Amino acid sequence: MATRAASSAARCGSGAAVLVMLLAVLAGTSSAQLSTGFYSYSCPGAYDAVKSVMQAAIAREQRIGASILRLFFHDCFVQGCDASLLLDDTVSFQGEKMATPNNGSVRGFEVIDAIKSAVEKVCPGVVSCADILAIAARDSVVSLGGPTWDVKVGRRDSTTASFSGANNNIPPPTSGLANLTSLFAAQGLSQEDMVALSGAHTIGLARCTNFRAHVYNDTNIDGAFARTRQSGCPRTAGSGDNNLAPLDLQTPTVFENNYYKNLVCKKGLLHSDQELFNGGSTDAQVQSYVSSQSAFFADFVTGMIKMGDIMPLTGSNGEIRKNCRRIN
Repeated sequence: MATRAASSAARCGSGAAVLVMLLAVLAGTSSAQLSTGFYSYSCPGAYDAVKSVMQAAIAREQRIGASILRLFFHDCFVQGCDASLLLDDTVSFQGEKMATPNNGSVRGFEVIDAIKSAVEKVCPGVVSCADILAIAARDSVVSLGGPTWDVKVGRRDSTTASFSGANNNIPPPTSGLANLTSLFAAQGLSQEDMVALSGAHTIGLARCTNFRAHVYNDTNIDGAFARTRQSGCPRTAGSGDNNLAPLDLQTPTVFENNYYKNLVCKKGLLHSDQELFNGGSTDAQVQSYVSSQSAFFADFVTGMIKMGDIMPLTGSNGEIRKNCRRIN
């Protein structure tokens, strides 16, 4: 332990303030009904259409890549990867956008709308919003320097949403390791998957309301780092709640393994992130990703594929929405 602490300290120069990103967690059961070649004949141009719009959106605002990735996580964690998160509230329909983990926080819906429009021009009525979100999440990671993978497709879109599911299934940023592990397990994801998928927090920004308690009250945080974050996040709830801080202060728009380096330095922005390196069962895995970015990338890809397999609607279940924001 002393050796580990010494090596950690050596890597954590006081000037290297860093952070971690929005809780975006995931789930996974496997579905043989999805395949990477589902659109090979019906819409081979779908991937280029998604990629073109996604790259243009990231060129305008790099943060949007993290936002789209988070949309996919929050969608899959509730009712599976079925695009239920994309549905707008109406007088007669309660969606998931106003649930606590999403309200004022999830973003990027207009990018998904633009992608849907582009895909519809190529092959109308064929590609689901759920698949568009899965492909866009992959393209976001790749555009920001992360690994690539073949996205399994064939999902259909839900005609329902679950406000309560969004409130109960998505781990809050105050979660401890046991709660994180349990919530992931409920979706068929292992603790190893959870640690790897949490690395999505190497990109993006978090709101003050989600890291306030950690930077003011927790002791497992670098003091200088805490003070830096406090400067933009007033202690009083309701004051500066929406002020933003980068989840990874060094490279918040580059997908790499700095997230884990931050944790070893006690510079995780969210309480839930620092829980992954806090003297518990996941410390060794975090250390392994600090040592090997390729190991992180490989495990992240495995986790993303597993998450994308959570309870998809296939066959005649669900529908192919014409507009991702409402059922047909």
